[in-house]
Amino acid sequence: MRVCFVSADGDSVREVEGKAGDRLLELGQANGQPLEGTCEGQMACSTCHVIVDPKDFDKLPPASADEDDLLDLASSVTRTSRLSCQIWLDESWESLTVRIPAEARDMQGR
Repeated sequence: MRVCFVSADGDSVREVEGKAGDRLLELGQANGQPLEGTCEGQMACSTCHVIVDPKDFDKLPPASADEDDLLDLASSVTRTSRLSCQIWLDESWESLTVRIPAEARDMQGR
């Protein structure tokens, strides 16, 4: 499956290959995206916030109440915002496009 990571300014698109069951957070980190994931995917922070392309948003299962609460703490949240640690790629998807929010900072320097 093709996953497209769009930079915050929209000037850069990085297409990577993922497979069913991959978690978006780790796929992005392995491919140089500024997704810090301070809590290491334990859903205790919002440093892996992404904005899902509206055409892909309905593919995803609904966010849990806990995820919604954490998104309230993230900057630049939109209607299609999600935490990448809560997105596992599904075999029924051909592609997924997400944008990195403008405020994204990877303090781990990946």
